[in-house]
Amino acid sequence: MKKVKENKINEEITEQEISSEEYEHAKRKPVIPGEIIVSGEDYLPGDGTRREGNDIVANRFGLAEESGRVIKVIALTGAFIPRRGNVVLGRVTDITFHGWIIDIGSASQAFLPIEESPKFVSKAEMDQFIAIGDIVAAKIWGVKSKGIDLTLKGKGLGKLEGGFVFHTNPNRVPRIIGKEGSMINLIKENTSSNITVGQNGWIWIKADSVDNQIKARKAIEFVVEKVHIEGLTEKMEEWFRNYK
Repeated sequence: MKKVKENKINEEITEQEISSEEYEHAKRKPVIPGEIIVSGEDYLPGDGTRREGNDIVANRFGLAEESGRVIKVIALTGAFIPRRGNVVLGRVTDITFHGWIIDIGSASQAFLPIEESPKFVSKAEMDQFIAIGDIVAAKIWGVKSKGIDLTLKGKGLGKLEGGFVFHTNPNRVPRIIGKEGSMINLIKENTSSNITVGQNGWIWIKADSVDNQIKARKAIEFVVEKVHIEGLTEKMEEWFRNYK
């Protein structure tokens, strides 16, 4: 069985949803639901906002961000909402005749059909390809009322071997990854780690030493705690310089 190439495993996530986010240069301010963010016909409501007359108003608690003419609110709390195309991490909890049941931290059950594996897998040898307890990186290709359908067909998808997994708030994931992967790449370079960040908030870390694995986790936790501040990349670089 071919192993997933660890140094490529996070590429698809950064290409998929993060490249358009201008986190490091945008102006942000904390807002609460119902608060007026800006006024004027020149502005357009984006995600997490609505228009009321001449005002753009927050629909949720979070950080208001201006991106061109569009005003949006980046949520700081909340559960993971699965969407088609999301790359997620999950743990195999059961094996059926037709595929694997995977826990991705969602209210809905996730299922990986045997047909969605990147190579032929005999039904008699499914547990040799992916066993109960294994961690996988998969992509959501369907969201239905009865559950979520996953696939392993794609770059950077498959079983994650070694290392460890922990969970953080899914709404902090874009900040952890950064603009075009800038933040997560900074952490990888300074910890000699392979890191995969799922849109569901599950994060996998594997490094050449336990110390570097711990360092990588602490760095990610620093980003999560400081998600509301500007110039976070510079703060992260300073954190690494002072880390002992």
